[in-house]
Amino acid sequence: MPLIRLLVSVAGEIEGDAGDVVRVTGSQAAAWADGERAELVRSTAAETPEGGQAVPERAPARTRTRKPTTRKG
Repeated sequence: MPLIRLLVSVAGEIEGDAGDVVRVTGSQAAAWADGERAELVRSTAAETPEGGQAVPERAPARTRTRKPTTRKG
């Protein structure tokens, strides 16, 4: 289901304050996301790995740091 961000406070079929992100049906998103009342945030669901759990991203392992050299002089 699509997500829209409300640009104005509304009550009724869709309820929320300005800035709220609301999950609505496709037809509601098409009607409301006109740039004055709401804007489209996401039109499709986020992708997830099939049959498995999401694996967090990790930074690459740090390389060995050089030892400070003593200055001759």
